[in-house]
Amino acid sequence: MSIELNKPALRHARSLVRDGNVVRDERDDWSEAAPTADEENAFIERDGWTEYSHWHLGVDHSENPETKGAYSFPFGDFRKVHRSGVIAGESRAGQFDHIEIRDALKKLLELIDSE
Repeated sequence: MSIELNKPALRHARSLVRDGNVVRDERDDWSEAAPTADEENAFIERDGWTEYSHWHLGVDHSENPETKGAYSFPFGDFRKVHRSGVIAGESRAGQFDHIEIRDALKKLLELIDSE
């Protein structure tokens, strides 16, 4: 498993933050804000795998790109970036030595907090 930074997703996240599509919630709020499996499935069915991928900062190119297993480090609810999701992802990326993803999430958090 080789998880890499999903650059299109990072551009998407930055654009959403700059446009004000962000929820400035707290770290522990992500467990309630994160999309459920049913919400993910509905989004994929409606918008497709490419759009789904744009909501995850991690991508594993060794996985089938039309499976959820190819994507990690979600940061929003398919409408807005959640500060809590960014914080949770940054922490998890650091724990598992995904340094590039951790650093991207840290910079995204700084952007959220500066807007």
